[in-house]
Amino acid sequence: MASTTSSDAAKRAKLPSLTGLRFFAALSVFFFHASLTDSPIPPNAPINPFADAGIADWLSTAFGKAGYLGVSFFFVLSGFVLAWAAKPGERVTAFLRRRLLKIFPNHIVVFAAAMILFAGSAVTGVADWLPNLLLIHTWWPQPTVNLSVNPPSWSLGSELLFYVLFPALVVPIRRLRGRTALWGWSAAMIAGMVAVQLIATYFVPDTPKSTITPISGMQFWFGYLLPAGRLFEFVLGILLARIVLAGLWPRRVGFAVSLVLTVLGYAAALVAPFQYGFVVATIVPVAALIGATANADVQGRQTFLRSRPMVWLGEVSFGFYLVQGVTIFYLRSLLGEHTYSVPVALLVIAGFFTASLLGGWLLFRFVEMPAMRRFGRARPRTPAAPAPAHEPPGDRTPVSASVRD
Repeated sequence: MASTTSSDAAKRAKLPSLTGLRFFAALSVFFFHASLTDSPIPPNAPINPFADAGIADWLSTAFGKAGYLGVSFFFVLSGFVLAWAAKPGERVTAFLRRRLLKIFPNHIVVFAAAMILFAGSAVTGVADWLPNLLLIHTWWPQPTVNLSVNPPSWSLGSELLFYVLFPALVVPIRRLRGRTALWGWSAAMIAGMVAVQLIATYFVPDTPKSTITPISGMQFWFGYLLPAGRLFEFVLGILLARIVLAGLWPRRVGFAVSLVLTVLGYAAALVAPFQYGFVVATIVPVAALIGATANADVQGRQTFLRSRPMVWLGEVSFGFYLVQGVTIFYLRSLLGEHTYSVPVALLVIAGFFTASLLGGWLLFRFVEMPAMRRFGRARPRTPAAPAPAHEPPGDRTPVSASVRD
């Protein structure tokens, strides 16, 4: 049975719980990075600081698919929140300006820091770092390009493609009506994700092996880094937003159920063939978690995710994610290949976390928000009428835009 939530009520709803949930996705990426046995920056030394091999191996295994889960969550969420906040008739140029301001200022600052601290000496020439600066680097299959400079920035190449295509993608999806069409196309997107991994497994060369994964570098690029292959997650997010807006989210799939599904999906990712743990094993739980959380907000249910601390953590999560190439990979390289006792290793990871959270907040407070305030407001085509005394002047932001994407 579908939820009885009306479309009008859904359109008026803010989604603070989704903002809070973002932090846990970013945190899963953090633990993935902190437990790596091979750094993505040369000389690919271990990141994991534990001297006890048993503990180090357990953590590396336990969090071995956490980063993939977190990134998939962000890609689906991007489609969801853009569709949720989209206004029919909005100018494409205004939309793209705001989206580019969302990612490029933070990216450029961290790019510059990475080049100064470590990447400049490792990059062989402009052909390696320029694609990264322009966020087109993940279209190259070579690891020296697609994971160059600041490795976490690879996902921004996919986000850039999503933003460019969203105005065209959302038009036909808005025309879909009814449970069968919306859920049917959602299933088709999941089938597309499976197809990407089947192609990577059986049609992409399996040699030479990647330096940081058990599959070939080409398979890793095609099945994980290539932006075109990640479009299925983004479109699924758009469809999920339409489903919730139409009041078609299943009542029985609430937040608790979606958490159980997430645990089961993650367990499946740990035992599945490596590349099927990127997206395929966890995509249904990810979709359920986003849909159920949004539906809870629409229905006005109180969750800990919508508390002020969680919303703040969600707001800084983009920067928290983006700086990890510096705060984990670079800082760990300064420690050499030394490993430590459990208490000291925990302090090292706590230091990585503190530095990442501080860096994320600095980016949000002093880069992202000033850029959005200065350049992100729409310019009215006609002079605006004076605002009422109780309302602040300036461009009105849709309430749904409070969801950070």
